[in-house]
Amino acid sequence: MTRIDTYVMRQLAVALLAVTVGLAALVWLTQSLRFIELVLDRGLSIWVFLELTGLLLPGFFGVILPITTFVVTLFTYVRLSSDRELVVMRAAGLSDGELSRPALAVATVAMALCFALNLWLSPASAQAFREWQFEIRNQMAGLLLQEGVFSSVGEELTVYARDRDAEGNLRGILVHDARERGAPVTIIAESGRITQTPVGPRVTLVNGQRQQLERAQQGDGTVQTRLSVLTFAENSLDLAQASRAEQNRFRNAQERTLEELLHPEPEVSTRDRRRFLAEAHSRLASPLTAVGFALMALAVALSAGFRRHGGAVPLALGALLMVALLAAGLGIASVAARQPKLIFLIWLHALLPGLLSAWVLAGRPGLSDRLRGWAR
Repeated sequence: MTRIDTYVMRQLAVALLAVTVGLAALVWLTQSLRFIELVLDRGLSIWVFLELTGLLLPGFFGVILPITTFVVTLFTYVRLSSDRELVVMRAAGLSDGELSRPALAVATVAMALCFALNLWLSPASAQAFREWQFEIRNQMAGLLLQEGVFSSVGEELTVYARDRDAEGNLRGILVHDARERGAPVTIIAESGRITQTPVGPRVTLVNGQRQQLERAQQGDGTVQTRLSVLTFAENSLDLAQASRAEQNRFRNAQERTLEELLHPEPEVSTRDRRRFLAEAHSRLASPLTAVGFALMALAVALSAGFRRHGGAVPLALGALLMVALLAAGLGIASVAARQPKLIFLIWLHALLPGLLSAWVLAGRPGLSDRLRGWAR
């Protein structure tokens, strides 16, 4: 590695680190706003807050690292061209391939990091995040109840309290409990109190009414619905285990390892198997885009040549190409999840931009002189 390689690589590495960390901090701030109220108003520990929001970062790094590699490579080489540094390097006898070495070295490191994120860190952090969500929604459900707001504790339990004091006393309570399939329950109570038990928070309701819809099939096959009303002086309701099915919850594709995606359990539906297969191929193919996007940025920047009035044209062209590729990637991921026969498009999207860019950097071999001149 020459001193020129080291000089360019240092600029690329510092810029890549700054841009990636800056975007990660931005997404962390936007995502953490969903949980900041738990710290300010509900007494959730700041360490729990930091750990919960920090678990979002590995998955985001795996997505943005190829993009930031492209952005940093394009801007760095366009700036080198605008400052005439590329002109001097070419005058010293360096070819486009030699000028590309620093960017490809940095892109290779980014690709290795993406593999580590996609195959190990991101699934582990996604699973831990979902488990924390389950814990907060159930074991810490009492913290989530806000006065004057219909608070969802899980997907099947909604609690409303007109007033709530610092000691956990509630006034004007309405509860809709759909955890029992086919027999939803609505409870209205004058007052209540939240207490913590070994199995999670429980609300004790005082002076209320319990209404439940019961469906029964008659002898002639018709279904009859009956409203059952029960008045009580005191009743209790567990807020933990918002849904009994969630105790053995189904793990989505983002939480599963590569082995689990390729070989799911027998009870997984055909639709989920297709999604898992597409996710597995996406995890293996997407890190390759770090090198492919870097090659594309090099092809745009080095093919543009020196421009007296700056590098607005290559920057705009690179931005348009990146937007088009990202849009195509989203469409391919959606289609491949429904049609396994089209999974090859995931690999085509990951490899084709880099191969075409390498061909351009190599001088477009196989292209006639007339077409080569028109392409320039």
